[in-house]
Amino acid sequence: MAASVTTSPVPAADRAYRLAKELILSGQLPGGSLISEGEIAERAALSRTPIREAFLRLQAEGLLQLFPKRGAVVVPVAPGEAEDLLELREALETSAVRRIAHFGKPLTDLVSRLSDVIETQRGHARAGDILAFAEADEAFHRGIVAASGNVLAEGFYSTLGDRQRRMIVHALHPQPDRLAVLVGEHAALLELIAARDAEGFATALRAHLDATHRTMTGR
Repeated sequence: MAASVTTSPVPAADRAYRLAKELILSGQLPGGSLISEGEIAERAALSRTPIREAFLRLQAEGLLQLFPKRGAVVVPVAPGEAEDLLELREALETSAVRRIAHFGKPLTDLVSRLSDVIETQRGHARAGDILAFAEADEAFHRGIVAASGNVLAEGFYSTLGDRQRRMIVHALHPQPDRLAVLVGEHAALLELIAARDAEGFATALRAHLDATHRTMTGR
C-alpha cells in the first residue's frame, strides 16, 4: 500500500504576506494607497495577527510604510528609482550576452528555453493578462543573465524581480497594445543572442527598454 503524502498548510502570515504583496506588485494597490489590517484580513479570511506580521515584512522590503493605529501606506516608486533599475538591467543583461557570445558550446538549449518563455508570453498577450505577462517578462530577462553562468550576477538580478515586475505592470496598463509588440522585441533579442551578436543585443535592449519604460518617465 502506497504511503500517503501530506503537505503542510501554508502559515497564515505567509498567506497574508503573499496576498498583500501581490496586490502591491500588480498595481491593484498603487503607490500612495492607504490600507488597513482589517481590509487585508477580510480579503484573506484571517485574523489581524498574521496580517500584522505580513505588514512588518513588507515594510522591511520597502513596499509599505506603517502608521500605528492608522494602517499602512503603499510606498510609491521613488523618483529616479526606475532609471536606476533600468541602468542596472542594461548593464547586467548586456554583460551576460557578451559572456554568452564567447561560449564555445552550442546555444541550442538556451534558445529553446527562452523560446518557451516567449511562447508563454505570447499566450498571455493574446489573453490580455498583464499580470501573468509581467511575470513571464521578468523570467525572460532573468533567464538571459542566468545563462551567462555568473552566479553573483544572477543572484543580484533576482533581487530586482519585484521592482521589475511592478514597473512592467505600471508601464503596460496604459498601453496594453504593447504586449504583442514586446513579444516581437523579445524574439528579436533572442535572435541576436543566438547569433552571438552582443553589440547588436545591447543596442536592441536599450531601444526595448526605452520604448517600454523611458517613454513613461519622459527620460
